Amino acid sequence: MDLVAVRNAILVIARITAESRLVKTTSKGILMRRFLLVVIVCGIVSTSLLTQRTRATRHQTIGQNAATQNPPRDERLWQRALAIHRRAIVIDTHNDITTGMTNYDFDLAGDPPFPYRTNIQRMKQGGLSGEFFSLYIRPWYVANGGSARRTLDMIDAVYRAVERHPRDLMLATTAADIRLAKRQRKVAALMGIEGGHAIENSLATLREFHRLGVRYMTLTWNNTNDWADAGRGEKKHNGLTDFGREVVREMNRLGMLVDVSHVSDDTMSDALDVSTAPIIASHSSARALSNVPRNIPDDLLRRIAKNGGVVNVNFYSVFVDTTTFSPRSNSRDAELKAQQDALSLKYKDDPERLAEESGKLDASHPLTPLPISKLIDHFDHIVKIAGIDHVGIGADFDGATDLPEGAQDVSMLPNITYELLKRGYSERDILKVLGGNMLRVMVEAERVARSSGTKISGGGSVKRIR
Repeated sequence: MDLVAVRNAILVIARITAESRLVKTTSKGILMRRFLLVVIVCGIVSTSLLTQRTRATRHQTIGQNAATQNPPRDERLWQRALAIHRRAIVIDTHNDITTGMTNYDFDLAGDPPFPYRTNIQRMKQGGLSGEFFSLYIRPWYVANGGSARRTLDMIDAVYRAVERHPRDLMLATTAADIRLAKRQRKVAALMGIEGGHAIENSLATLREFHRLGVRYMTLTWNNTNDWADAGRGEKKHNGLTDFGREVVREMNRLGMLVDVSHVSDDTMSDALDVSTAPIIASHSSARALSNVPRNIPDDLLRRIAKNGGVVNVNFYSVFVDTTTFSPRSNSRDAELKAQQDALSLKYKDDPERLAEESGKLDASHPLTPLPISKLIDHFDHIVKIAGIDHVGIGADFDGATDLPEGAQDVSMLPNITYELLKRGYSERDILKVLGGNMLRVMVEAERVARSSGTKISGGGSVKRIR
């Protein structure tokens, strides 16, 4: 209760007490007045608390679940971080909650099903302005058919969310849309395909996905496809094939960002050779700090900077510090092997259910998280090698089980702002990292597309794999 409420309560008590002394009453009347006194005071207190709670919700929603207490935070710096975060356009370029939305018809207004962690409330708490919902297509669909259909199912799940919650979400396809969402205090819902096999080797299908609102495509997932080598897949094309180069050119013409997360170094190099628009890595970190194929080596970081692109840092702990974290993860895998083998057998014909149950198994056995400082080291390194204009956030929320302390779901994004402030980043530079760099890339990709002067299909390539 605040001081005003206390004062008001005392005044009411005094007034009623004085009146009771002046008026001759029965014992029943005295009891009634005392009862009314209690009701009035409780009402004053309740009103005060409700007002305080409403005020807190209105002004402190961003960051209310984000603070880390180990080590204790600098409160003045934290309040400055929150102020910057509120002003910022905050963009996360990769969130896999779309899988849960598609498989379970999960409503983003509710509590996410275990082990997912994203919903509208947490996006608002994280100060999110734009979220790229990942359309992740498992390699199973390559062997068994249905990659494009699965992509359509996931696109529909994003549309369902936007149409269910027009006050909180808006479909976005441009940088201007994200700015509008920020002004309207909504989250811009964007879409990116994860895995080039989703287009089933068809440039016409690529164009249709663009029409439906997809604004980036990861050229591969971990599996090499018919036209591009993956970082963890078989190396059979020496990078991009001729058709793969045509895919990149068509994406440039459409205004769809070329995403080089997951691809091999040769594929990345070829994409940089071909692309006339800035490329992105939607969820990759620095290989110099964590030596895994999914991260980007320094020479390619420099080339991405020269291209004008952005590397959006992945929060997955193995990509943050594989030396420290992989032994922990491998130990858990060994411990859970029998259970995992049973799941693999039980759901061998249902890749979505198998992945869901495997994720639940891992999440039920959490590992000691890395400190958030290890994650911020990747921002520092990419800034050092590529420059402040070429780094952003691609957290991989709900696609990775193990994330650093203080960065474990979308509501905790203000901690990134706080940690960058601690390391001496200026407000201007922080605004670039949080979303300004991605906005710049989107604007340039849109300009390149307009400069082609062609219609989506009318000017489209009809090349095929031979």
